[in-house]
Amino acid sequence: MPQNELTSKVGALNDWYRLNSAVTVLTRALTDESAGKMALVSSFGAESVVLLHMVSIINRDTPVLFVDTELLFAETLVYQQELSERLGLRNLHIIRASKEDTRAQDPDFMLNQRDKNACCALRKTIPLQKALEGFDGWITGRKRYQSSTRAELDFFEVEDNTGRMKINPLAHWRPEDVRTYMEENRLPRHPLVAQGYPSIGCMPCTTPVAEGEDPRAGRWRGEDKTECGIHFVDGKMVRTGENA
Repeated sequence: MPQNELTSKVGALNDWYRLNSAVTVLTRALTDESAGKMALVSSFGAESVVLLHMVSIINRDTPVLFVDTELLFAETLVYQQELSERLGLRNLHIIRASKEDTRAQDPDFMLNQRDKNACCALRKTIPLQKALEGFDGWITGRKRYQSSTRAELDFFEVEDNTGRMKINPLAHWRPEDVRTYMEENRLPRHPLVAQGYPSIGCMPCTTPVAEGEDPRAGRWRGEDKTECGIHFVDGKMVRTGENA
């Protein structure tokens, strides 16, 4: 879809759905033919089970893209397998960097120590962008409360230079909303949450978070880095407000 047409469409959708629920927004994305072909991108992290559960109720054949960076915690890999089976997800795609790129750029699996941005690009951003080719949009679990860079997040966003839409059904949720949903639906939590990991990424770049710290404080601790890169295009954070 041309960029200007997509921008107008996103603006209209945000106006229309501003006071609607996460389930309504997600249902619109997955069942309205005008939305195009959509995929859910999930890290199977600390709060991922909420959207995965919603998708399993609305349409279990929804493509679910899981990026295996090959640096994830073993607990995440086990959780991904068990949760996919429990929810009956029928269209799971496990995405990895190509062996050729990995051998050329990170043969010793230590790129994360030398250049974290390059590691994220190699193992996450580039593989995901390739996997999203052919989709008209993708669904994320991002929420406004997670960080200052997400504070103005809307339900619908324009992804610059790709012609794709990004949908954030949980954008306006609060931490207590997540907890309540998980408890009411008896959903299993990622095992690392109980060990002090409220936000879970790759093993070398994620540390436990102390009480009172920002939930994402354990991601790239001590680094001037708050995002892995999949929500950036041409080095810029993708936000609807800046594109409208």
